[in-house]
Amino acid sequence: MSSFGQQLRSERLSRGVGLEQITAVTKISQHHLVALEKDEYRQLPGGILSKGIVRGYAGTLGLDQRDWTERFVRAATDSGQVSSEEFGWAEFARNVGSARIQQREAAEMRMRWIGAIVLLLVVAAGAFFSVRYLGVRQGWWSSILPFHGTTEKACNVIADTVSRFLS
Repeated sequence: MSSFGQQLRSERLSRGVGLEQITAVTKISQHHLVALEKDEYRQLPGGILSKGIVRGYAGTLGLDQRDWTERFVRAATDSGQVSSEEFGWAEFARNVGSARIQQREAAEMRMRWIGAIVLLLVVAAGAFFSVRYLGVRQGWWSSILPFHGTTEKACNVIADTVSRFLS
């Protein structure tokens, strides 16, 4: 079985595409393309950039980019030239992105609950003042209060205390 680089090179040659054409389309250095075909992974920039080189190469040839990128990661890791941690940065970036999305969704959910509670309080206050308005207007509001007349006395005491304090 041939190596990853040999398979990639044979795909390129079978399509009659030169390295110069791939370089012109992708702007990837021929040095990196040759290193990829020779399975010299240490000469590649590493991590996400190496995967981007493979993606660009495969895309230019009309190959399945995801499949060839996965093959490259397996071949590079199996060769021992590149550690699997180097490719872990992409997973780290995905995790950071998903954590930010989860935080944003949690904040949105809190805001929805706060909005619902505020709306409920506004409706309750509106209902209370509507009933109170109708009760005062029809004269039955003061009869339902358990401390009938106490409110007037409390207001008088407070007014006297404030007037003494200010004078």
